[in-house]
Amino acid sequence: MSDFITRFAPSPSGLLHKGHAYSALCAFAAAQNAGGRFLLRIEDIDTTRCRAEFEHTIMEDLRWLGLSWEAPVRRQSDHFDDYANALKKLEKRGVLYRCFLTRREVLSEIARAPHGVGEVYQGPAAPMSPDEEAERLARGEAYAWRLSLRAARDVLGPRWADLRFIEEGLGANGEQGEIRAQPERLGDVVLARKDIGTSYHLAVTHDDALQGITHIIRGQDLFESTHIHVLIQALLDLPTPIYRHHRLLLDETGKRLAKRDFAATLQDIRASGQSALALQESLRPF
Repeated sequence: MSDFITRFAPSPSGLLHKGHAYSALCAFAAAQNAGGRFLLRIEDIDTTRCRAEFEHTIMEDLRWLGLSWEAPVRRQSDHFDDYANALKKLEKRGVLYRCFLTRREVLSEIARAPHGVGEVYQGPAAPMSPDEEAERLARGEAYAWRLSLRAARDVLGPRWADLRFIEEGLGANGEQGEIRAQPERLGDVVLARKDIGTSYHLAVTHDDALQGITHIIRGQDLFESTHIHVLIQALLDLPTPIYRHHRLLLDETGKRLAKRDFAATLQDIRASGQSALALQESLRPF
């Protein structure tokens, strides 16, 4: 068996649609072709939106598609302590800060930023004083832990300019091959909140390393996240997998399929009488 390990990592905040099926089939087929391993991971850190019944149906739909995976399945909501430890490591490296801004205030800060950097939050002009931070914490104000790109650049030194990853698929703008990571494209991202101890960026990076994932196969909509994931990997001394981003399935208007737009689910497709084989054929190549 080759050293090829990939995964499909859905969030049980709704039912799977054809876009999810395509992504799962891409990863599963790649693992089979390489004689490697295929893992299923349940990314349910958003405990307010994720539900056990969705998780059950996701597994049912994947089995209907003909997929199988190794046991046990890692469920992120069972491992918040792991993410807290990773967050603590980043805090000790001095690359985190508490941000007390509301979403509206963050958007206002972005709008006031100089032209050319006004699409993402670049962080405060100066750090908050320890006294002010202590006062706001004493008042119980909500906050987010953000990754400071300025501090990360200082910590990594010359390594910052050498952050790279391999793209075997196709990035959102046609990127391929060896790519220099540009974390500044995402700004000072949130890695945890006061009420939720981790974020997608931190949890997925941690788990991919923990599970020995060698190839990350996912949709082009997540290509930009790779730039920040490579930085987190460097800060936590984790390996960088090979990335393979695939095309997104679009609806008749040219818009990508999404849960929030009530795209036809695999449950709907199954109820219509369409077979798993027919669905697979309609989605090829994968």
